[in-house]
Amino acid sequence: MKKIKDTEPDIPMTAAQRVLEVVGDILFYALMVAVIVGAIMFASSRTPDKSIFGYRYYDVLTGSMEPAYSVGDLIFVKITDAADIKEGDAITFYPGGDESSYLTHRCIEKLENYQDTGVTCFRTKGDSNDAADPFVIDESRVIGVVKTRIPMLGYVILFVQNYYIGVIIFIVLFAIFFNLIKKYAAVSAELKALEAEDTDEEESGEK
Repeated sequence: MKKIKDTEPDIPMTAAQRVLEVVGDILFYALMVAVIVGAIMFASSRTPDKSIFGYRYYDVLTGSMEPAYSVGDLIFVKITDAADIKEGDAITFYPGGDESSYLTHRCIEKLENYQDTGVTCFRTKGDSNDAADPFVIDESRVIGVVKTRIPMLGYVILFVQNYYIGVIIFIVLFAIFFNLIKKYAAVSAELKALEAEDTDEEESGEK
């Protein structure tokens, strides 16, 4: 009695499927490159004057602005002129002369022409603090206004900054592993196709 084959023959990929596969590969490797570049950028961006398209990013290190911004959040600050800052804005600034140290607090008062100096200054306060900061910030120490945040991403950035070489090695190894898996799957599919052809030939010879 003729054996009935219960597996369907392999269907060759269409042109559209091949295009989608190529596009998928391109997107995957583009993502890998972007992550590696991002890791290098994050690692080198400790310099305070770094900016991307007019924005800077900072890790939230204290809880003085909770609940608006929590420890571990990553905030994006748009570099802003003093004239465009309004009361109620959350601003990031250098509290002292050291530009490696920064602080983000709420502007509670804008002092134009402070003490007849012609300089605009700002009085600030942390949202969770009971009292205003015991100093005023002149416009030269203001970086900009906080526009958005990504919760908890600050922890990731700190990790990448501290271990970026290991992160890059991991990404490269992952990309190699992914490529090997794809090749293994392709070879397995070819072997199955050859086995199916051999089975068809054997069945044809038994007729």
